Amino acid sequence: MTATEQRGAQLTGPELADISRIAQGLLERAPDRVDDPAWVADARRAWEETPGRLRGLVREFRRDSGADGRLLLTGLPIRPERLPGTPTVMGSAQRTPALPAALLMLIAHGLGDPASFAAEKNGALVQDVVPVPGQEEFQGNAGSVELTFHTENAFHPHRPDYVLLLCLRTDHEGQAELRTCCSRRVLPRLADRTREALARPEFVTDPPPSFGGGGTGSLHGILTGDPEDPDLCYDESATRALTPAGRAALQELSAVIRTSYDGIRLRAGDLAVVDNRVTLHGRSSFVPRFDGGDRWLQRTFAFTDLRRSRDHRPADGNVLVK
Repeated sequence: MTATEQRGAQLTGPELADISRIAQGLLERAPDRVDDPAWVADARRAWEETPGRLRGLVREFRRDSGADGRLLLTGLPIRPERLPGTPTVMGSAQRTPALPAALLMLIAHGLGDPASFAAEKNGALVQDVVPVPGQEEFQGNAGSVELTFHTENAFHPHRPDYVLLLCLRTDHEGQAELRTCCSRRVLPRLADRTREALARPEFVTDPPPSFGGGGTGSLHGILTGDPEDPDLCYDESATRALTPAGRAALQELSAVIRTSYDGIRLRAGDLAVVDNRVTLHGRSSFVPRFDGGDRWLQRTFAFTDLRRSRDHRPADGNVLVK
């Protein structure tokens, strides 16, 4: 692991007061469900009222996510002592409007549009990332073993552009790390032949367990777009190569990732935004107690151009059904 610059900001007292006021106003106008299209639209309009520095940070990150492809905002108004116990069931999601959901909806609109996948947590726009009893070894958000590096929904033709991870409660020991690894850190360390092999459409990524498993993705390259700054699409536990050269390239890529990633320990009120186009993310292992006080993140996906997935979203909604 290498040390990297931290791109982000601690919000000031007046800024926190403003965003708290705006989020509370959203809650006062909220219907019964987070996923109600009218509330999603209300959050889109309310984003324009948030502090100018916050909007500027998010806008600049959207234009250029930097060497690490990650934005960290700290100090958001999350109070773990006021929260209910950490959920412990599979498929847990935030369906009822609450302050963390309002914050996620606001900032997602600064990046694009929030959207989700019907096959994952029944299409909830705000999803819980929590350990679940009996799922400790699960390679997904319900597990507590090391979560390997991956592009979110790497198998899908319409992957999220950004993954937002808001920490509501840290693990008991305070040791769990969000791990990120950006292509801009990895590429200079790859051999030319490896980069060339990774750019060929000779790889397949299977759907993750959270989508029910089964089926295979289409052929794709790991690196696509501008060779000088390519997009990166890879899932360490689900991507396989179909050629000997591809398998050798994946071995080198995996080795470089393991010595190039950055780990951050999220605290309550920290929001990490991962540029899913160029940055892989994962998590260190931790030990849950299932006592209501375990690690609790909430997750939302943002898409810069929702129009591209129009044929996957009935009635131009925010849920992709295929």
